[in-house]
Amino acid sequence: MKLLKPSWVSHNGKPIFSVDIHPDGTKFATGGQGEDSGKVMIWNMAPVLREEDEKNENISKMLCQMDNHLACVNCVRWSNNGLYLASGGDDKLVMVWKRAAFIGPSTVFGSSSKLANVEQWRCVTILRNHTGDVMDVAWSPRDVWLASCSVDNTIVIWNARKFPEMITTLRGHTGLVKGLTWDPVGKYIASQADDHSLKVWRTVDWQMDANITKPFSECGGTTHVLRLSWSPDGQYLVSAHAMNNSGPTAQIVERDGWKTNMDFVGHRKAVTVVKFNPKIFKKKQKNGSSPKPSCPYCCCAVGSKDRSLSVWLTSLKRPLVVIHDLFDKSIMDISWTLTGLGMLVCSMDGTVAYLDFSLDELGDPLNEEEKNSIHQNIYGKSLAITSTEAQLSTTIIENPEILKYQQERQNSAQANSGPGAAAPESSAPKLNSVMNGESLEDIRKNLLKKQVETRTADGRRRITPLCIAQLDTGDFSPALFNSVPILPSGSSMSSQLTPQLSSDSSPGQASSMGLKPTHDPMLTSPPPNNTAKPMEDNNDGVKSSLLLTSASKIEPMKALDSRFTERSKATPVTVQKEAKTKEETSSDSEDKMAAINKNLTFGKRKPELLLDGREVLEKRKKGRPRKDKMAASMAQPFTQEPSRVVAPPAPVAVLKLPTPSTQKAFSLQVSMEPSVFLEVENEVSMVAGSKLSQLRCSRDGRDWNTLLPSSVVVAAGSSDILAVACEDRMLSVFSSCGRRLLPAIQLGTPASALHCSAHYVMVLTAGATLSVWDVQKQKALVKNESLLTVLSGADTTVSQSLLTQQGVPVIGLSNGKSYCFSSSLETWTLIADKSDSLVQCADFRSCLPSHDTPVSSGPLAVMQGRNLNAGRLASRLSSTPHHLQQSMTLAFLENQLASALTLQSAQEYRYWLLIYARFLVNEGSEYRLRELCKELLGPVHKSAATSWEPTTLGLRKRELLREVLPVIGENLRFQRLFTEYQDQLELLRNK
Repeated sequence: MKLLKPSWVSHNGKPIFSVDIHPDGTKFATGGQGEDSGKVMIWNMAPVLREEDEKNENISKMLCQMDNHLACVNCVRWSNNGLYLASGGDDKLVMVWKRAAFIGPSTVFGSSSKLANVEQWRCVTILRNHTGDVMDVAWSPRDVWLASCSVDNTIVIWNARKFPEMITTLRGHTGLVKGLTWDPVGKYIASQADDHSLKVWRTVDWQMDANITKPFSECGGTTHVLRLSWSPDGQYLVSAHAMNNSGPTAQIVERDGWKTNMDFVGHRKAVTVVKFNPKIFKKKQKNGSSPKPSCPYCCCAVGSKDRSLSVWLTSLKRPLVVIHDLFDKSIMDISWTLTGLGMLVCSMDGTVAYLDFSLDELGDPLNEEEKNSIHQNIYGKSLAITSTEAQLSTTIIENPEILKYQQERQNSAQANSGPGAAAPESSAPKLNSVMNGESLEDIRKNLLKKQVETRTADGRRRITPLCIAQLDTGDFSPALFNSVPILPSGSSMSSQLTPQLSSDSSPGQASSMGLKPTHDPMLTSPPPNNTAKPMEDNNDGVKSSLLLTSASKIEPMKALDSRFTERSKATPVTVQKEAKTKEETSSDSEDKMAAINKNLTFGKRKPELLLDGREVLEKRKKGRPRKDKMAASMAQPFTQEPSRVVAPPAPVAVLKLPTPSTQKAFSLQVSMEPSVFLEVENEVSMVAGSKLSQLRCSRDGRDWNTLLPSSVVVAAGSSDILAVACEDRMLSVFSSCGRRLLPAIQLGTPASALHCSAHYVMVLTAGATLSVWDVQKQKALVKNESLLTVLSGADTTVSQSLLTQQGVPVIGLSNGKSYCFSSSLETWTLIADKSDSLVQCADFRSCLPSHDTPVSSGPLAVMQGRNLNAGRLASRLSSTPHHLQQSMTLAFLENQLASALTLQSAQEYRYWLLIYARFLVNEGSEYRLRELCKELLGPVHKSAATSWEPTTLGLRKRELLREVLPVIGENLRFQRLFTEYQDQLELLRNK
C-alpha cells in the first residue's frame, strides 16, 4: 500500500467536507468552505497518481472552481454515468453541474490571472425544497433518482431524468438526517440521522421498510456527518456512529431480516464515514496453484473522529490496515476509484490523502458479469442489475387494464406449469443463445426446478411465466414470452409452452405472428425418439398441429422453408405420410408445404388468414434467398392446380466501391449530446445453424441490446436512430431505445458506407448506388441513385461521404470533387471542387464579417476544407485586371450560395448571403443588389398569382433582408435603395 498527501489539493486551509472520484478515474471533486461562500472544486487525478505529472508544469492540477453555493458545501457526488456532479450545501440547495462543451479556459472570478478554469462546469439545475442545510446527496443505480437529505429531518427524492421534478419526500426521522446510501440493485434507500436511528425505505412505494435503533441507543454527542454505505453485493449495510459496550463501532446490518449481530470495532471515537469498495473480490490465486473455490468478499473503509482510517475485508476478522493520526481533525468523506484499488480521504483540517492498494493486498476483483450473476443469484432476475429501470419504477400496478392482464398471465402460467411441464431434460439440445440476459438452458432448468415467484407490495403472489420451448433465431422479440397457449385437458403428450416461431427466411421483420390456434388447438411436441409418426385425427376431427420443439437432432425451422435436405428426414412435418429420404423435388415439397400450411401458420409478417371451416390457410410471401443454401421455394395458397415456383435470380452487379471487412467486434460513439455508444459483437452464439450477432447500445447510461441473424458489417447512428447493415445485405433501423423502426431493408449489393443524421439514414452500396430514407415519415428520399454519373474515370472512388441534418447526401470523390444529390431537383449537383480555379482566385477576405465566426462545422465547409484556401492565390493575382478578379469572386460566391441552398444548410446560407451582399455593396453592383432585395422582400400586397415563398431553409427572407440592409447602408451610393426597402419593411411590420 502507498500513501500520499497531495498538498496542492486544498481550499486555502478551509475545511474540505466531501470528496468524490469521477467514474472514469480522471478527475475528482471536493466540496467545502470557501472564502465567504461554499466552494466546489474539480481536480485532475493524473498528478495524484503519477509523480512525473505532478512535477510537469503543463499538466494542470485544478480543472475548475465553482463558487455558486452561498454557504458551505457538505457533499459532492458524481452521477454513475459521469455526466453530472451534484452538490449540497448549507444554503439549503442542491446544485447539479454539467460540463459545458466547446468553451475555452476562463479565469476564476476575483482571482489573479494564474488561477484558470481548464474545464467549464455549468450549474444546469438548482433543486430547491429543503428548509435546512443539505447534508448528503446520493444518485440511485442507473441514475434514475437523486436523493438529498437535510437537517430539516427529511429526505427528498428527485427525478434525475427530469430535473427539477420531485418524486417524493420521505418523512419519519425526528433528528437531523446526515447520511444516505442506495442499495446496489435500487430496491432500497437507507438514511441515518441524529435521532439515533437508521431507516430503510422501499423504492417501490417509498414507505419505511425497517427502523433500526438498538445499536445507536447509547450514542452520545453528534458527528458532523453520518455517511453510511451499502456493500456492492447488497447483502450488508454498514452504519456510522454506533455503540457497543460503550465503545464506538460501525454497525453491520444484514439485509436478511435487518439483523444487527456484527460490527467493526476498534476506533477510539465516533465513526463519521463508511465507504464500501465498488468491487467484489475473490482470493488471488498463487501462480501455478489450482484455483480453489473461494467465497467472494467485499472491502470497506471506515473513517472516524479519532483522525484514523481502517480498511476491512469481510473475509478477515481483523482490519487489513489501520492508519492512525492521518489528519489533524476528523475524517469527513471517503471515495474509492471504480477500479477498487485507489481511495481518497478528506478531513475537516482541509487536507486530502490518497491510498493506493495492490491486487495482492485486496484480491482479484470480479468482472461485471460475475457481479451480475451474484446479484441474479441473490435477488432473482427481476431485480438484478441487468434488468431495466423500467421494471423497478413500474412495480406498482397503476391501471386496471395492466392488473387484469397480469392476472390472466398468472392464471395461464399456473395452467401451464402443471405436471405436464416436466419435459425430459435430456431431449433438449444445449443452446448457447441468450434471451433477456439469460440463457434458454437456464430458463428451462429454472422452470423445471420451481416456479419463479415474486410478491407485490400488498403481499400477493405473482408467478412469472417462462418460455421453455426451443427457439429459432429469427429475432428475439419480447413478444416471444407473451403467447402461452393453454392445453385442452386430457392431452397425453407433454406440453411445451409455444413461443412464436419465426423464420429468418421471411423478408420483413415486422410483427412476430405466432401460431394461431384454431377452434381447439392441440399444440404438441413430438415424442423424444426423433421419429415423426403421422398424427391421428382428433375426436372432434381437427388435425392436430405439429410443433417443432424439442426433438434433439432437429434444427428448428428447417422444415418450414422447404429446403429439404438429407439431414431433415427426421423432421416431424408430414401430415399424411413420412418425409421422403431422398432430396425432395420442388413440386413434391410444394405440396408438402401446402399441407403443412393447412395446419400451421408461421411467418414474421402478419399472415393473411383465410378461415375456411376449421382450416387456417396463409399466403406465404416470397422469401429472400439465404446465401449458403438454395433459394427457398414458397408455398402458394392451397389450391387444386400445382403452382409455379420462382427462384429470384442472383443480382449481377459490378462492385465499384470497397466494402468494410467484417470484424469480430467493434464499438463507436454515434452521438455526443446525448452521449450514445454502440457496441457490435459478431457471432456471439450459434443457434440452429445460424450465427447470431449482438448489438449493444448505451445512451446516457441506459443500455439496451438486440440480436441479429447475420454478422454486422457497418453501423451508424444519430441521437434519434441507429442503423446497421449486415453481411446478408440486410439493413436494420432502430430507435434510440432499441425499437425496430423499419422492416429489414434488402440492399442490392453489400453496404460500402452507412450514415445516420437526425431521423435520416443513408446507404452507399458497393454497386455504387445511393439511397436515403426518412425514417420518421417512412419514405425514401433518394432511391437507388447510381453514382456512375459522377464517378468519371476508372480510378475515381469515393473518399468521403456524409449526410446532413436535413437528410441531404453528400459524396466526396478522390478527384477532389464533391457532389450532393438534390431530391427536389432529382439530380447530382457539384458543391465543391478542390481544383476549381474560382475557389483559389476568389478574393472576398475584405467582405468577411468581423463579428461572425466562420461556419466551420457545416456540410459545405466540411466538404470544401475548412479554410477553403480562399484568397490563397488572390495575392498572386494582383496583376490580374480588376474586372476579371471581380467576376471570379462573384462567380465563386454565387456558387457557394447555390451549394448551401442545395445542401439545405441554413447557417452557411446566411453566412455566405451576408458576404455576397457585402461584396456587391463594395463592388457597386446595383442591379444584382436590387434583385437580391426584391427576392428577399417578396410581394408587399397579397395576390393569388405570386409563387413567392416567405422562407428559405427555415430562415425568414424578410429577417434576412433586415440583416442585409445595414450592410447596404454602409455605402452612400445605395442610400436610395436602402431607404426604399427600409420603408417597405416598416410598412409590412405595421400592417
